[in-house]
Amino acid sequence: MPHDLPEYQAAVAERARKGARMIARGMALNAVLALIKVAGGVVGHAYALVADGVESMSDIAISVLIWAGLQWAARPPDENHPYGHGKADAVSGLLTALVVLGASVGIGWHAVTEIRDPQRLPQWWTLLILAAVVATKVGFFRRIDQTGRETDSTALGAEAWHHLSDAMTSAAAFVGISVAVIGGPRYAAADGWAALAASGVIAYNGVMIFRRALNEVMDIAVPVKMENAVRAIAASVPGVANLHKCRVRKSGLSYLVDIQIRVDGDMSVRKGHDIAHAVKDTLLASRLRVSDVSVHVEPS
Repeated sequence: MPHDLPEYQAAVAERARKGARMIARGMALNAVLALIKVAGGVVGHAYALVADGVESMSDIAISVLIWAGLQWAARPPDENHPYGHGKADAVSGLLTALVVLGASVGIGWHAVTEIRDPQRLPQWWTLLILAAVVATKVGFFRRIDQTGRETDSTALGAEAWHHLSDAMTSAAAFVGISVAVIGGPRYAAADGWAALAASGVIAYNGVMIFRRALNEVMDIAVPVKMENAVRAIAASVPGVANLHKCRVRKSGLSYLVDIQIRVDGDMSVRKGHDIAHAVKDTLLASRLRVSDVSVHVEPS
């Protein structure tokens, strides 16, 4: 990343680096947990645990996708992308959602097969693996969710919820295996039912991730609180009589602002131009993570 970036672009790059570090840690965690779950599930005859491990393997591929999206979104504007590359963050979120939905279908399909023809009863000690997995995943979800909120990344938020869905599938597997172990052969299908329930949870999370990412791609209006903050900062600039229109849209790790200000109609064009520049500079220097501002001047 170039060292001569404007301060607001450098801030975007730093947020991307922070998110990428968390994603890398998540990939390492998923690799370890996937091996433990698949091995434990095969040896302990727990299909729900195997399905959970396969889902963790898919998490690694998704994390790579999100990592790449973050890196791309942090790139500064260029000749072909004058507004920057922020939408890459939302696009990676959309692709993540599709992978999550695909994983839910696959797990659900195999769960139905297991319900129809349950195999051997799972071993009780597989519950210890699942309990440890749930605790680990919930803890990591909280860390990455906090980072996602700090960086305002749609893709990183999707990654956080994906870790939580992994914890949910493990919790569902814990319940199903517990029923099978306690109930005996008559309840051998409980393992498969738990995997089926988990697939439903995963599908729901996939839909939620997809909706959030799609809203950003479609430039949905930002929360009123954000727009009001932009208006307040712009109105505080000396020379701004009042505001007319104000439109704010999210683009990856930052926001783009289109605003119309009203100034004294008798002042010179140069003076109005200077006030417009002051509004832009003030918004870029604010804590609102604004990376570009278009200011239109009208007489009051």
